Amino acid sequence: MQSIDYTILNFIYNNCRTAWLDVLMPLISKLGDFGAIWIALAICLLISRKYRKTGIALCCTLMLDFIGCNGILKPFVARIRPFDIDTAIQLLIPRPTDFSFPSGHTAAAFATVSALYFCRRKLWIATLVLALLIAFSRLYLYVHYPSDVAAGILIGFFFGFIGYKLTEYMEHIWQRHQ
Repeated sequence: MQSIDYTILNFIYNNCRTAWLDVLMPLISKLGDFGAIWIALAICLLISRKYRKTGIALCCTLMLDFIGCNGILKPFVARIRPFDIDTAIQLLIPRPTDFSFPSGHTAAAFATVSALYFCRRKLWIATLVLALLIAFSRLYLYVHYPSDVAAGILIGFFFGFIGYKLTEYMEHIWQRHQ
């Protein structure tokens, strides 16, 4: 698996790098730092009475994702980042200090896409475009293996579904006590 990871990473590094992408990809990746853009979206949804349930689902999703990825999986798997193995790589962003597996940026992005999809919000399409860009940026920047990103996508979809179901359950309980 690791040889496939490095084949893909090195292909991107050697064949896709351009001056304009060297500027754009760090900016796109930064949007996913600490889940900031997804948290901001959740807050915007919470403010609106019409979209509050979606905002709650997104908050649940992001909390589950953070605990699952950053609190459990990253320390448990403890995978070293690719730039720590291939030290000749010149990073375009500050060196991440946590572990590599799974990609937290990707997981949070796809958790958001998934939660919005299950809540039947068309906004999921726009977030999918941004999620794909963020996922690619993590490979472009050589801070994750392709398998980290693939796992982040799957984990994100899982937590998005669970966050949505948890919100549905909470709504059901709340309505019963009205």
